[in-house]
Amino acid sequence: MNETTVIELSIVMPCLNEAETLAVCIEKAMGYLDRSGISGEVLIADNGSTDGSQDIALALGARVVDIAQKGYGSALIGGIDAAFGTYVIMGDADDSYDFANLDGFVERLRAGDELVMGNRFRGGIEPGAMPPLHKYLGNPVLSSIGRLLFRSAIKDFHCGLRGFNRAAIQQLNLQTTGMEFASEMVVKATLGGKRVSEVPTTLKKDGRSRPPHLRSWHDGWRHLRFLLIYSPRWLFLIPGSVAFIIGFLGTGYLAFGPLIVGRVGLDVLSQLYLAALAAVGYQAVLFAVLAKTYAQHEGFLIPRGRSFEQLEKRISLERAAVVGVLVFLAGLTIAVLQLVMWGNAGFGELDGNSVVRVAIPAALLMILGAQTVMAGMFFGILSVGLKRR
Repeated sequence: MNETTVIELSIVMPCLNEAETLAVCIEKAMGYLDRSGISGEVLIADNGSTDGSQDIALALGARVVDIAQKGYGSALIGGIDAAFGTYVIMGDADDSYDFANLDGFVERLRAGDELVMGNRFRGGIEPGAMPPLHKYLGNPVLSSIGRLLFRSAIKDFHCGLRGFNRAAIQQLNLQTTGMEFASEMVVKATLGGKRVSEVPTTLKKDGRSRPPHLRSWHDGWRHLRFLLIYSPRWLFLIPGSVAFIIGFLGTGYLAFGPLIVGRVGLDVLSQLYLAALAAVGYQAVLFAVLAKTYAQHEGFLIPRGRSFEQLEKRISLERAAVVGVLVFLAGLTIAVLQLVMWGNAGFGELDGNSVVRVAIPAALLMILGAQTVMAGMFFGILSVGLKRR
């Protein structure tokens, strides 16, 4: 088979030492292609197997592509690039997914959907096929976060059996090399306006005698970290802005005296905590801007927001440094004036509440100024990296 042959479907399986189960997966996939009459191929994206998996695949008529860079995502990206089919259906080579029953995926792909996800919770999960931690916590929580942040209708973000239009998915410039590749594909397809759908699929206990490659907490965190990088606006910018405004205004108001609301009185202790809230909120805002800048420069986020592009053009190391220094000097000036007033009083005892009431806003301004300068320096680093590439 060569690339000039018209191939409608490539069934791609990432493989790293799957000799125990690879043969049955290939046989099921080949059997499906024969029964359905679809012009297709079975492609094994081998990630450095040392157990003879490559020979097993070749003996059964599959095509093997060697992927040097390690990782689940790396293997799949290499396999997708090497596939000849108009459509690709990918799935693990551990015999947990049913390669003999792919009609639902093919039907939706032929109807024009560009990404078709399997949903194991709708199709059925056999006893022992998914650890309770994944079934009741990991997958539901991460999928819920993904639906909330990206307005996606997908309810099983991490199903390993999925089909897609190869050309449409290649347009997304998928980059992650690890298990978070599963999230990246769904998120980028959603953000890129691709037609995404779900079909029920079953999951059974895999046929391997060794533990799976998946590491629950490590890979779960990588999925969550990826979602956070992709959604700084909802997780950091908006909450951070609200926290900063409340904290900053509250700190400034209490600098002029206590606030009594009914039976509740707010004074210097409340002012201190409000200042901390303002500092944390401001840091969240800076993190949101820097995270999105990094993600945009690395090609993670699509499409680019027009408002953010305008903000990005206005931000520079020099401007951030000037603003940060001015804010820091404002706080420092208040601190110096307090010192002078203390000196004029002979460095004697002062009224604690009055002094602290003014010192807290001064300290907050110095903190905000320093944060601004350091954020500007980091933004400058990101900009230099972009120009270099």
